[in-house]
Amino acid sequence: MAYESPGIDIGTLTAAADLSTKQYYFVKLASATTVNVCTAITDKPIGVLQNTPTSGQAAEIRIFGVSKMSANGTIAFSNPLGTSADGQADAYTPGTHTTVYAAGQAIQAAGSAGDLFTAFINITNARMA
Repeated sequence: MAYESPGIDIGTLTAAADLSTKQYYFVKLASATTVNVCTAITDKPIGVLQNTPTSGQAAEIRIFGVSKMSANGTIAFSNPLGTSADGQADAYTPGTHTTVYAAGQAIQAAGSAGDLFTAFINITNARMA
């Protein structure tokens, strides 16, 4: 069962679109004051969406700590994580996915797409070189 613990969140940005179905997805800056779901593996995530805002509502974003994540597919515990093309967490191998930005590490495994699992979030915006 996926779990969370207190972490570092920011709540000063607003949703640039309806993100009510994107809880526990990676989000990126859409402007200086708004966020939207990541839409490419090359996007730089700012964090993981913790709530379900509609357009213009406050977005609570975990930037560091333990969070639930929505999996893009099978993820083993300890896999390095980056964003998938739809904002879900995906496992990547450093050195082979150099266009992907490191965003955390899986604490639990996920068996299939859409599964919730637990991850340590550490947004570095460093490429997985």
